[in-house]
Amino acid sequence: MIGKLNHVAIAVPDLEAATKLYRETLGAKVSDPVPQPAHGVTVVFVELPNTKIELLYPMGDKSPIAAFLEKNAAGGIHHICYEVADILAARDQLKAQGARVLGDGEPRIGAHDKPVLFLHPKDFCGTLVELEQA
Repeated sequence: MIGKLNHVAIAVPDLEAATKLYRETLGAKVSDPVPQPAHGVTVVFVELPNTKIELLYPMGDKSPIAAFLEKNAAGGIHHICYEVADILAARDQLKAQGARVLGDGEPRIGAHDKPVLFLHPKDFCGTLVELEQA
């Protein structure tokens, strides 16, 4: 069902410092900050040869990333994202096997302008999993 690893998302308390770390210290290609108000975050995309990193910074106190950073002040891995060929078929198969889909269970348009769903971390070894339509 799952395809390639699309990205690893890292919540950061200082987007400028994190961007500088990836660009200057690690030598990665990074994007300019991209506001994603529908998701309550600003994202910097880090391009790697085999996948991507998303640096997530909260847009306001109501952002889910703000809540994550309250518990993890230094930041940390927020979620991992796998590609799926058919997001609705993947959702239905996972739900039939007892996995919990977060929200209303319907795909939303994610930061890459593709449909996404999130799966409950308690069902996946403590890891928040995002599925993205390939």
